[in-house]
Amino acid sequence: MTLRERAETFLERPLVTRFIMGVILFNAVLLGLETSKPVMAAAGDVILTLDRICLAIFVAELVLKLFALGGRFFRSGWNLFDLAVVGVALMPATGGLSVLRALRVLRVLRVISMAPSLRRVVEGFLRALPGMGSVLLLTLILFYVSAVMATKLFGASFPDRFGDLGATALTLFQVMTLEGWADAVVRPVMEVYPYAWIFFIGFILVTTFAVINLLVGLVVNAMQEAAEADKPDEAAARHAELMARIAALEERLAGR
Repeated sequence: MTLRERAETFLERPLVTRFIMGVILFNAVLLGLETSKPVMAAAGDVILTLDRICLAIFVAELVLKLFALGGRFFRSGWNLFDLAVVGVALMPATGGLSVLRALRVLRVLRVISMAPSLRRVVEGFLRALPGMGSVLLLTLILFYVSAVMATKLFGASFPDRFGDLGATALTLFQVMTLEGWADAVVRPVMEVYPYAWIFFIGFILVTTFAVINLLVGLVVNAMQEAAEADKPDEAAARHAELMARIAALEERLAGR
């Protein structure tokens, strides 16, 4: 076994994976503590030192992974994601780049690349993006038409909520989320326009119950497809492991 193969085997060990996951979660706690002025005043030096140690572990892991995988490292989107997240953390956070200090919390997102279940969720979401684009475009069209109608219908009597297209869009977004839509929006409008409920009920049925549920269905379906796509890979891996064990057993029997 070559040195690269040993390094790759080492990185794939469950103990190593759990250790990196633990460091990621521990680093997330440290980044949260850095936002507390009393905590930083009491133990700021210790927290910053531990944060640097966590970053050094991430860098060492990436270097080892680059050595073990070589060119294959750049074929994985998750490896590139890890490289970008750690690279941002290594950039100097002084002067005009001080905003990058806030981006260090992105290191927490490495949990996604380490946990297979979370990776499947993200992959399913990405698979759903093309279909979601069409649904979102439909939603925007319906939203625009509804905003224009509501501005013309209710703008004269309720200029604060329906006076212009922007105010109307914000009001309709509140209605779509069902956050206080009845008492704060619809009932006051119905005192002046008794049949306004027809417009608002129709808007809620189309946007909240139809379009939003369609988006959820697209995401769920894409996640199921991503999970089914992983099954052949898992079966192939189990088959390869089984064949390796059989080969090892045959070698032992032949040696006897």
